[in-house]
Amino acid sequence: MHRLQSLANRYLAAGVFKRHPSPLSIKALQVPCCVQAIRLKTQGSIEESRLKRFSTAEATVDARENGKVREKVLTMETLNPYVKAVEYAVRGPIVIKAGEIEQELQEGKKKPFTEVIRANIGDAHAMGQQPITFLRQVVALCTWPELMDSPAFPEDAKLRAQRILQGCGGQSLGSYSASQGVECIRKDVAKYVAQRDQGVPTSWDNIFLTTGASDGIMNILKLLVSGEGPSRTGVMIPIPQYPLYSAAISELGAVQVNYYLDENNCWALDIDELHRAYHKAKQYCIPRVLCIINPGNPTGQVQSRKCIEDVLQFAYEEKLFVMSDEVYQDNIYSPDCQFYSFKKVLYDLGPQYFKSVELVSFHSTSKGYTGECGFRGGYMEVINLDPDVKAQLLKLLSVRLCPPVTGQAAMDVIVNPPQKDEPSYPQFLKEKSAVLSTLAEKARLTEQLLNEVPGIQCNPVQGAMYAFPRIFIPPRAVDEAKALGMTPDMLYCLRLLEETGICVVPGSGFGQKEGTYHFRMTILPSTEKLKLLLEKVQGFHIRFLEEYGAPEEPSV
Repeated sequence: MHRLQSLANRYLAAGVFKRHPSPLSIKALQVPCCVQAIRLKTQGSIEESRLKRFSTAEATVDARENGKVREKVLTMETLNPYVKAVEYAVRGPIVIKAGEIEQELQEGKKKPFTEVIRANIGDAHAMGQQPITFLRQVVALCTWPELMDSPAFPEDAKLRAQRILQGCGGQSLGSYSASQGVECIRKDVAKYVAQRDQGVPTSWDNIFLTTGASDGIMNILKLLVSGEGPSRTGVMIPIPQYPLYSAAISELGAVQVNYYLDENNCWALDIDELHRAYHKAKQYCIPRVLCIINPGNPTGQVQSRKCIEDVLQFAYEEKLFVMSDEVYQDNIYSPDCQFYSFKKVLYDLGPQYFKSVELVSFHSTSKGYTGECGFRGGYMEVINLDPDVKAQLLKLLSVRLCPPVTGQAAMDVIVNPPQKDEPSYPQFLKEKSAVLSTLAEKARLTEQLLNEVPGIQCNPVQGAMYAFPRIFIPPRAVDEAKALGMTPDMLYCLRLLEETGICVVPGSGFGQKEGTYHFRMTILPSTEKLKLLLEKVQGFHIRFLEEYGAPEEPSV
């Protein structure tokens, strides 16, 4: 307990604790009076030193009003309360602590491990995945057109780059594009969507290029959120969810409406649960938006066609605006699963649905087989948006001028890759296949090794880039975590990081059913490093159970 109180002191500044810790945690966090006195003395001397640096009487007057140091305009008391409500677990306290440990290792401090393995975020290139050659060739040519004369670049890459540059102002990637994106790239996206969905009508005027999928999601939510009190907009999101959604809902002052995925059924979406969540929410808000992540993040499931049909019929009946996050559509690993776009299924339901349900779908350069997170490229397709509202969306997007044009170029290559009759096709196909087959193997490996550990249950990783295993945490550990003001899975993940160097994210950051505990980990590390990671998790969990008590068979 004393060691954990020491941990608590170190993590206080990182925001690990709840806003209202228990009396036990307050006691554990008390600072001796002598330390407080030293702090006050130090703060005073720093302030005096700072004031002495002012070189004019006017500056001193500016710094002091009535003999007091001028108060800041922006403080935690005056800060926008919606901003304070925002939380983003993927880059939260665990990750901050991981950075501190990495620094300590660089400084030569001894640890029970030699490196921190970051499995907290789906950043493929940071995990060692190599870029797709053709994509980088096209972007390089767009960035430095003088390379067009180089024989090192294939002709199909040069043709792609020339077409993109012709659509840019001054034929330069450094110019602003239209707010909706470069026209020829939007046309390529529309063609890609039509081919993917086997000929479903697609208009390039409904394509908006975005700064990653996150930018599009945020802007659509801005259009949808309105009202006050019981008339506030309710946004239905899956639990577990990607924290972008809860953060955006908090920032915009909307109401988060949770619907729970069925862990016992491989995280499937249950239509009865949708009805339950919707009708309960109507008591305190107006549910207007239904968000779906397919394939799932953090859960890695791929929804069936029947499930998607049920969801769209539900949205039609209850007049809900559908937001379909499909950034992992290329990441399908289970042979029993297939990606179905919400647009395709909506079209197949018939004109009654296809011409009335408002749907926006999102895609990104950051995932799939390319993993080009840093380009911040993406697109969204809007369907059945009111023309006047569409004009307002364009106005909103025009405020930030345009998405990064390099990201737009990268998005173009993803939707317009080399074709069979082009010189770059063999290498492109080899690289793409290698990435996806390796991810499929790592998905199977992760499920297998985690399920070998007593007290850990992991559903099949059917798609996306993550596992979301359920972990048994003994009651004694739960009690200690609560005494320290932590969630039990936060305590677990902090201990895992401190003892093994493995950085994963507590399930509480994504949402989970009461009384269950999980963590999210990415499957992106190299196969060798992933095996090492899983072996360390296995050893840690067994030691954790020995310390706090062995599990009974958990029931979801």
